[in-house]
Amino acid sequence: MNSRRHFLQTSGVGFGWLAFQALAQAEAGNPLAVKQPHFSARAKRVIFLCMRGAPSHVDTFDYKPKLAEASGKDGRAPGTKLHGSQWKFSPQGKCGLPISELFPHLSKHADELCLINSMHTELPAHAQSFLKLHTGNSQFVRPSLGAWALYGLGTLNENLPGFVTIAPPSLFGGAQNYGSAFLPEIYQGTRVGSDARPIANAQVRNITPPVSSVAQRKEIELIQTLNREKMKRDQFNPEIEGAIESFELAFKMQSEMPKVMDLSKENRQTLEAYGIGDGRATDDFGRKCLLARRMVEAGVRFVEVTHSDWDHHFKISQDLPKTAAAVDQSIAALLADLQSRGLLKDTLVVWSGEFGRTPHGQGVDGRDHNSKGFTAWMAGGGVKGGLRYGSTDDLGYEAVEDKMHTHDFHATILHLLGLDHERLTYRYAGRDFRLSDVKGSVAKKILA
Repeated sequence: MNSRRHFLQTSGVGFGWLAFQALAQAEAGNPLAVKQPHFSARAKRVIFLCMRGAPSHVDTFDYKPKLAEASGKDGRAPGTKLHGSQWKFSPQGKCGLPISELFPHLSKHADELCLINSMHTELPAHAQSFLKLHTGNSQFVRPSLGAWALYGLGTLNENLPGFVTIAPPSLFGGAQNYGSAFLPEIYQGTRVGSDARPIANAQVRNITPPVSSVAQRKEIELIQTLNREKMKRDQFNPEIEGAIESFELAFKMQSEMPKVMDLSKENRQTLEAYGIGDGRATDDFGRKCLLARRMVEAGVRFVEVTHSDWDHHFKISQDLPKTAAAVDQSIAALLADLQSRGLLKDTLVVWSGEFGRTPHGQGVDGRDHNSKGFTAWMAGGGVKGGLRYGSTDDLGYEAVEDKMHTHDFHATILHLLGLDHERLTYRYAGRDFRLSDVKGSVAKKILA
């Protein structure tokens, strides 16, 4: 009797394990294969323009005439004085969106922009808010937005990474901002370049291997056989599984990625439009934006481009115009290029920093951190262009109307990709995790 009971118990566990193993192998067969979204998607891909350092919303995209009128009066924080923007805002495009004179090129695309003037998050600290922007959590290691998108949809080109991050910062969470955490490692971002070097130095060269491609394939197969044998012994080993998938992707990438990274075939008109040229202040970010366009056109699902000079505590009158000028022309060229190629309609372009800046001054010529209200914008990919969504109070201190928290921001991006943020989950440690945790609402008013 005991032996029969033991047999049934162990057999039950065994059959369950076999079923699980079969499912796991089916999914592992090609974890990057294209997957059907939960519903009809407005966007197929994302370009996330990340402005690290927290752009001043009241000087860029959040027009506050009453702040200008109150300039010099006491601010909310003891001992502070309100500072109206030094730069003029004027209505742009047919829609009349008010945009700062700091963005003369981008202003020409006002009818494509959806300004989200009601962003907010918890902490006015760079590291925590930067992580929150990317992973939805600043306290624990969680998968990044790009990793979730790739996990939910798969890649559009199996010979390229599905998620690429261009020149990400090494600080403020570092690799966590493009990591996959407990998701399979194949979904983490592929880093190209770093924030400490010009992107022109980041090149993938098509080096002829010392052996033929057939011989190289045989070498990789031998390594993969050893890896798979270890997987069988361990039954579960994410590191080995990640190594197997990485070897396969690297083999495929070596012929296609160098072509995508090579800008030498672009004509002079395109390079000029992006502001690319030796010695030009726009050269570095222009190259990043052009690489982003080439990548999404080649089938990369999610591309993040980082610019890291928006932390203006001091000398804002000198530094903010330089920072804006370094990205303005290139972003405008990216939007125009995507539109001319028929890609903007299903490519979601997102622009945001980790938080904003105070309406009152800091020191003689600067602004402090402000997480209670700031601006992000979206374009293409199924959002309403020429729209000013939500608002901060009259002075720009905090979001008051149609408030959009980071969780709402993520939920809306996933929705545009055809993914329900409440259904896009992954079972880990006995719990179904999701990007938006247990919060988040889709901002349906911005959907086209």
